[in-house]
Amino acid sequence: MAAAPIHARDIYVTANGLRQHLIARGSPGNRVLMLIHGLTQQAHVFDAVATVLSQKFHVYALDVRGRGESEWGPPDGYHFANYVADLEAVREALGLERFSLVGTSMGGLISIYYSAMYPDRVQRLVINDVGPDIDPRGLQRIIAMAGSAPAAFTDLKSVAKYYVDENSQALAGRGDDEVMEYARWHVRHSDSGLYVWKMDPAVRQPPAQPAPPPIAPWDAFKAIEAPVLVLRGELSDILNEEICSKMMAAARNGMAAVVKGVGHAPTLMETDALPAIEAFLGAMAAETAEV
Repeated sequence: MAAAPIHARDIYVTANGLRQHLIARGSPGNRVLMLIHGLTQQAHVFDAVATVLSQKFHVYALDVRGRGESEWGPPDGYHFANYVADLEAVREALGLERFSLVGTSMGGLISIYYSAMYPDRVQRLVINDVGPDIDPRGLQRIIAMAGSAPAAFTDLKSVAKYYVDENSQALAGRGDDEVMEYARWHVRHSDSGLYVWKMDPAVRQPPAQPAPPPIAPWDAFKAIEAPVLVLRGELSDILNEEICSKMMAAARNGMAAVVKGVGHAPTLMETDALPAIEAFLGAMAAETAEV
C-alpha cells in the first residue's frame, strides 16, 4: 500500500531574534530543499512547485522576515546581511545539517551570499532569474512598483487587478483563477474591512543609505562551491543574456537554462524550468548514493 501523502505544514521557529514562518512539504528524512521568494512575495508563491518537488524531497518554503506570516523586524533591518543570518538561524532551529537552495529574485541573491558564506551547508543551488548584476531596466521597474503600491484594497479582485496592471511579467500565461490565488496570499483582511499587505511597509521603502551586502556580489558568486543551475526568463528585464553568460564563465560548476516566453520571474512550473530543476537535483541524488 502506498504511503499517505504528507500535506503542507506550517512551522514557526525563533531565529535571529524573530519568529519566522515556513511551509513544509514532503517526508522528513528525505534530502532537504529550502525555497526563498522575491522582494515583495511570500512563501505561498512556491505552492505548486513545492508540491511537485515534495514527492522526492523534504521541502521548506520560507517567509523572509517582514513578509507573510514571519515577524516584522526593525525598519532598517531589511538587508542581505540580516537575511543570510536569518537563514542560518532557521537552519539551526530546524536541526538541518545540509540543504539545497532554490531562490527567486531577491531569494536568489540571499542564496548566493549564503552559499558563499556557508559552503559546507549547501549541496546544490538553483538561482531563479537574478544575478550579481541586475539589468537597470528591471531594477527601476521593481523600485517604482514597490514604492507606488496602494496601502489597501476594497476586495481581492482589486488586488488581482493591481498585479495584472503592475506586474504582468510575473503573471504571464496565468488564468484568472491563478491570478486570484497568487493575489490572495499577499494580503490579509484587516479589522477595517480592507485588504492590506502581509508585509512590513518598510520593505517597500529603500533606505537613504542602503546597507552593503555581506560580500561583494561577484566575489560571492565566484566563491560558491556547490553546483549551480541558473534559470533565466527569456523576456526578463532583471537577468539579461549578457549577465547570465558572465555568470556561466565565472561559475566553478554551473549550468543555465532559458525559460522561453517568460519574463521576471519564472514560476518554476514551466516546461523549460521544472524538468531542468528535477534533472539538476536528481544528479545530487546520484552523488549522494556514490558517497
